[in-house]
Amino acid sequence: MSDTRVPKSATPWRLLALLMAMTAMGPVALNILVPAIPQLARVLDTDSGTVQLTVSLFLLSLATAQLLLGPLSDRFGRRPVVLAGLSLAVVASFAAIATTSINALIIARIIQAMGAATGVVIGRAIIRDLFERDRAASMLGLVATAMVVAPMVAPLIGGILDTAFGWHAIFLFVALFSLVVLIWAYVTLPETAPAPTTEKAQARLWSDWGALLISRNFHGYVLAASLGSAQFFTFIGGGPHVVVTQMGRSSAEYGLWFAITSLGYMAGNFAASRLSQRYGVNAMIIYGTAFEIVGAAIGVAVVAMFPDAGPAVIFLPQIIISFGNGVLLPNAIAGAVSVRPHAAGAASGITGFVQMAIGALAAQFILYALVGSATPMPMALALLAFGIATMAAFLALVRR
Repeated sequence: MSDTRVPKSATPWRLLALLMAMTAMGPVALNILVPAIPQLARVLDTDSGTVQLTVSLFLLSLATAQLLLGPLSDRFGRRPVVLAGLSLAVVASFAAIATTSINALIIARIIQAMGAATGVVIGRAIIRDLFERDRAASMLGLVATAMVVAPMVAPLIGGILDTAFGWHAIFLFVALFSLVVLIWAYVTLPETAPAPTTEKAQARLWSDWGALLISRNFHGYVLAASLGSAQFFTFIGGGPHVVVTQMGRSSAEYGLWFAITSLGYMAGNFAASRLSQRYGVNAMIIYGTAFEIVGAAIGVAVVAMFPDAGPAVIFLPQIIISFGNGVLLPNAIAGAVSVRPHAAGAASGITGFVQMAIGALAAQFILYALVGSATPMPMALALLAFGIATMAAFLALVRR
């Protein structure tokens, strides 16, 4: 395999744009189908709960695939695994158009998620290949904006396509989007990690993987990323219940407020992209977590004093939390994939899997906690608890 790595002194902005598109594939494919679930239940003669499996199993497949794709990219190189994964996503998306049963559609979605996971997990590893740790955090802050914009835009696109042309148009859109990204990657994506072809290199790779799994620093960075992200998933899981069920507001109003809080996360990503190289990964993790704790503490106080004040009581503090998460997350990921740079793919895969697993548990738990409550206080307390746990895990495990 020829070495087409980008020099580390360069700033490959075109490559970063490609990585953003690759990263957006998973969130787009996940969220774009949500508006069509009621119609799918009617057309495929099934119930909404079964159709919901096209979303929940997609998320599960997206998480577990990262455990496999990361090590594969360490072993065989980033480029071939990216191209194979994107090709799989394209084939599965076109296959979904031809499905006539819910079981076939669920299988197509599982395979689609396996391919879409490529962009998320290997994109992070590629950035670590190109940049030293602190600068990698800056670049990850830019790429991470795709993870925010995509879930905001995808349901709107899905709703329009479903209303105008039917649910098949949704998968056609995803298939064409994936095909464009595949062609783009084939033409421009360089190989950024040397493939271990000698026995000595193979032995070093196995050694790096083993050292990664027993590293305190690695576990500290992974827990910082995962527990910090759990605040976001807690809000995703509990926010609609609080706004629509407890407060009696519309889902459209919830969507508007959520878009505003997303601006906080994007601002945090921008801050990380500008400041991480100056202050360093560890300092930025502490600053980001501090914002999360302060925002959550304000949320608890506001809910206690003004429990009937409407959506602002949860969304305004969430802006501060989201800003902190935008600062924390790219730096925690950069730290995790820098513990053993030769095993950056495996580190990225493990980090992504743990993030999604803890996030899914947090989202599910908060629904049970809110059912018996008339106020958002359980969610506010959970946000504060995750913020404190994030800081405690980082300070306890990461040697600075």
